[in-house]
Amino acid sequence: MPKRQPALPSIWLISDSRNDAALERILRRLPRGSGLIFRHYHLGPTERRERFISLKRLARRRGHTVALAASPAVARRWGADAVYGPPEGLSPGPAMLRLVTAHSLREVAQAMRARADAVLLSPAYPTRSHPGQPALGPAKFRLLAACANVPVIALGGMNLRRAWQLKAPHWAAIDGLCDEMNRCKSRSS
Repeated sequence: MPKRQPALPSIWLISDSRNDAALERILRRLPRGSGLIFRHYHLGPTERRERFISLKRLARRRGHTVALAASPAVARRWGADAVYGPPEGLSPGPAMLRLVTAHSLREVAQAMRARADAVLLSPAYPTRSHPGQPALGPAKFRLLAACANVPVIALGGMNLRRAWQLKAPHWAAIDGLCDEMNRCKSRSS
């Protein structure tokens, strides 16, 4: 019997080199059943897998869903609950949530054709990670989100206040959760 997909969390923490030092603290403080999207592109293959396994253990103890930015085959091999990335090369698989990134109407349509389970739509607001890049803003975000026939996860400059403003039931952050938890060490660029 195929394993059932986990429910889609409301809050997602996205890992990156800037928030690495605070990840354990944030994962412990997030509400049970939140999500972790592990990217850590800055690490070599062995270090990346070791860091993933360590964070996956902590996340699972807290009841969090764990997504890996990789191919679906690697995500399954590493024991992730979900795979994260662009729609190209995304293959459906049993018991594997498919989280697809989108930044435009064309990319939302690609995500739908790839049979995404959820779309991370960004940047909703200006972000520290992409300074100067134009943000969608609330009106365009809502318009694009309405074109998706799957749940949309707001990303880009997100925090709890902005999630309420967008009326976004699902949201993700890199720096925003670090700020929300008010426990992060100073960031390195």
